[in-house]
Amino acid sequence: MAPRRCVPPRAGEDLELTFLNRLQIRPQPRRSSARFLFVSASPFNASTMTHAKTAPSFPAQGYVLMLASTICFTANVLIIRALAALESVDVWLTCAVRFAAGLAVLALMYRRDARFLRVFQKGKLISRGLVGGLATCGFYLTIVHLGAGLATFIGNTYVIIAAIMAVVLLQERFRLVLAVGGIATLAGLALLTDAFSGYRHSPFYLAIAVLTALASAYVVITIRQLHAEEHTATIFAAQCVYGLLVCLAPIGMSPSGASAQGWALMLLAGACVAAGQLSMTHAFRDLSVAEGTLLQMLVPVGVALGGQLLFQEQLSAREIAGGVLILVGAGVTAWRR
Repeated sequence: MAPRRCVPPRAGEDLELTFLNRLQIRPQPRRSSARFLFVSASPFNASTMTHAKTAPSFPAQGYVLMLASTICFTANVLIIRALAALESVDVWLTCAVRFAAGLAVLALMYRRDARFLRVFQKGKLISRGLVGGLATCGFYLTIVHLGAGLATFIGNTYVIIAAIMAVVLLQERFRLVLAVGGIATLAGLALLTDAFSGYRHSPFYLAIAVLTALASAYVVITIRQLHAEEHTATIFAAQCVYGLLVCLAPIGMSPSGASAQGWALMLLAGACVAAGQLSMTHAFRDLSVAEGTLLQMLVPVGVALGGQLLFQEQLSAREIAGGVLILVGAGVTAWRR
């Protein structure tokens, strides 16, 4: 039997892969456990944010990133609360600074990964940006005109809407525990925010709140779909670009300003939102729509606790019961995973 001739690798071919291919052995992915978990859990590390076509699913990583996003969103709300106590700032200006801060974070941290031109070229990115920007502005408006409790409750019904849409559009598996968790968290949110206090509200802004919930559900579904082709930074850039464009006209019609301290708080809040959005967007690579959105319901609980610690607010028995229901609904879902 003639000996097998050793064929040298072609120029530029990886030596290890060449050797393994000759032996018909599939290389195993290299993964340093400690370093991998640390780097991949960081919302600011672009190198780990590969496209969804090749990215494996790591539920633990998804939960860590989603919980990190809830902390960032909670911090944003508490900073806005502090700003409102300091001075009155126009809603549209607050939204615009939020989107501008997001673009600044992308320019500093993801300038090689965020493909801004695609934001104007791809239809699904355009719709994600426009609908997401309008939903953000709509939520801020409903807080002003409906009150934080009812606006937050109606806005967060997107959790149920998005889960149903994901079953129909993304063929995600329906799980009874997710349905029970969603109902429990919504019931807890109603108690926590005192959403049905009997106060009469404008039908116009109630309709805006419902449309905002529908828009938020659509955005979550779109994010899951875009992960197959787009980088996390590009998906977030779409919201920042179009959200900022939506805010420019109202700001131009009624210009307003803020003090130096007000600007600093708005920029800090915007940076928190940017970190939260990037973490949340990336987490949806590894979590289903229902799992991810249910964890976002922890934000009102964090805001309530932050209000007690930072603003000396007292929690009633009803609010405590609502917070416990939310924790149970979200916790059971994660535990059953």
